[in-house]
Amino acid sequence: MSRRTIVIAVSAVCLLAVVAGLLAWFLVDDPPRAAVVRGDRTSAVYAPIAARTQDPAPLTVAEVFAAGQVRSGKVVLNRGETGSPGECAEAVWGDTVTGAVAGCTQALRAGYRTPDGRVAGQFVIFNLADAAAADRLVDALAGRTGGFARLAPGVPDDFDAARSRAHARALGHFVAVSWAAPLIGGPEVDLTRHLVALDTLGQAATARVVRAT
Repeated sequence: MSRRTIVIAVSAVCLLAVVAGLLAWFLVDDPPRAAVVRGDRTSAVYAPIAARTQDPAPLTVAEVFAAGQVRSGKVVLNRGETGSPGECAEAVWGDTVTGAVAGCTQALRAGYRTPDGRVAGQFVIFNLADAAAADRLVDALAGRTGGFARLAPGVPDDFDAARSRAHARALGHFVAVSWAAPLIGGPEVDLTRHLVALDTLGQAATARVVRAT
């Protein structure tokens, strides 16, 4: 085999490897994202905790997830696994959302499920530098540029993100994200009450406002 033939063969193999890599990159599915996201920027109510410098104590799992369940009306969600990733960026995906958590020091999260197992959800709260940073994260989460919160450990694999709804709220320098969905193959479910129940976990931020005033 001539040297030229060897060079051509090696070049062809390298080209195929590059093409295969590009195809794999394009074909890999993004992590799930809520089908409908409502985003609310912070309000004057949270002015006493508008910056982490005003509210320096870190959040604790016991502070946010003290109760074993949350409820709204007849809807009950039982808490599952709680925890915090090592870095806030590990709790999100997508360039825009990942960029928006720069300066975040905490992301506490927990999974939830109804007693009948028909609906699953999660709640995550981010500790940002200030209200402006919190608003930017809400805008990124609610935007359609790609990216969202990652599902927390313990949320079932059949969480139907295609039928899910989420609510992202800036609460002073915190951002709270409630996310609920029926399970894949299950019946349609009105998720309004489920999101309201998860939203009650944001009272941890409200309690800090009360203590600061």
